[in-house]
Order: sequence, then C-alpha cells, then structure tokens
Amino acid sequence: MANIFYLDASALVKKYTNEQGFQLLNALFTQVPRPEMVCLHLGVLEVFSALVRKKNAGHFSKPIFDQAVIDFRNDVIDAVDLNKIAATDVVLQGAFPLIEKYSINATDGVILASALEIDKQLHLISNQLVLVSSDQRLLKAAQAEALLTFDPETQSQADLDGLLAP
Repeated sequence: MANIFYLDASALVKKYTNEQGFQLLNALFTQVPRPEMVCLHLGVLEVFSALVRKKNAGHFSKPIFDQAVIDFRNDVIDAVDLNKIAATDVVLQGAFPLIEKYSINATDGVILASALEIDKQLHLISNQLVLVSSDQRLLKAAQAEALLTFDPETQSQADLDGLLAP
C-alpha cells in the first residue's frame, strides 16, 4: 500500500518561501517520488501568485524571487512526472455540495472534490491519498470526509515518516 500526496498551494508555497513547515516540504520532495505527488493545475498558479505577491511586498529580493521561481519551475511547473490535475466539469460539479457543506472557498471545494475522486480510485488499487495543506478549513473538511491529511505547519517529521512508511 502506498500513499499518494496531494499538494495544496497553502503547503506547497512553503517550500519556496522558508515559511514554517518548509523543512517538511523539502523532506517530502526528497523522500517521495514525483509520480506519487499530485497538485491541482490551478494550485500551481496560486503558488506562483503567492511568490509574486511576496516579492512585490518586499519579502523577497529580486534574486531570491528569481531562484524561488527557478526551483518551483524545476520541481513542479516543468516536472512532467508530477501529476498536475485539471478541474474537470465533473470535479467542478462535485465541488458545489462540498462548498456548501463545509463553507469553504471555491478553490478548496475543487481541491476537496478532486481529492475525494482520486482517493476513491486509489482505494481500488489499495493505495490512498494524503492531502498536504496548511489551510485549516480545508483540512477539517477533508478529515470530515475521511481523507488522510498532513499539515507541515503543525505536524512533525515523525508524522510525515508515518505517512511515508509502507
């Protein structure tokens, strides 16, 4: 049985900003093969947008921003083996009831709907999904839907190791 890691933008951005939890995102990228990671394609844009906002707010110098974008491009944007999933019509329709049920925003609704669909497919082959996020509302909704979750801001390397173990 293997875990597949679904990276939400709220967690993924930490790898490139040295925010709390960046060490665990680095560990995840070191220890998990890219084909065992997925993210929402829209989430890729969210991470880039967050990096641009940090640069524009003066949290990054231009050289640090440029290096973060290079690293992000290598790790995610141009990584053909990291699965970037689209928000299909089926997923978008599935997000509506989740948005209402959990009072989450539209992107989180799409993430949760797609994560639930992927998890259902993974269970057919004895694998499961782990939603990696630092968005507390999304995490609570995912847990209520019986998804495994990991929050790099509040959890530890030991927690991550437990999810990496076969």
